[in-house]
Amino acid sequence: MAKSNFVNWSSTFSVGIQLIDDQHKELLKLTNDLYAHCVGNVEEEKAFFRKVIKSAVEYVKTHFATEEKIMIRTQYPGYHEHKRQHDSFVLNVVDAIKNYEESKKPSLISFTNFLKDWVLTHIAVSDKQYFQYFRQIATRKQDGSLSIKREDIPVR
Repeated sequence: MAKSNFVNWSSTFSVGIQLIDDQHKELLKLTNDLYAHCVGNVEEEKAFFRKVIKSAVEYVKTHFATEEKIMIRTQYPGYHEHKRQHDSFVLNVVDAIKNYEESKKPSLISFTNFLKDWVLTHIAVSDKQYFQYFRQIATRKQDGSLSIKREDIPVR
């Protein structure tokens, strides 16, 4: 029997920029994929973890770089603090990966909970702060979404 999602996207997580929202959805998908592989078999869990974790970390770094480029280009005043949070998260993930790999009784669910909690808290608190700033400088489209000048959004 397939597990239900560990975490679901909600419009309350939206920062109003489609590119960033899509990346956040991908981070939640990654969290759900990890959760789906919490099967209670340590070897199966470790095999899946090893298979996906490197690309997952690279995706997170790409996402952070995207947000940071937008912040720099829009002169977001909270950029340095936000970047510090990103850098701290990457270091915490590296430590969590190391701990997971070295543990005699590794727990994929613990790692997955850490990822879920950080991503949701970061989106709901820190990312919402830059959303408020963007709302002040952006124009609103007819559908209610925000539009920041094209040159403010980095190319993927």
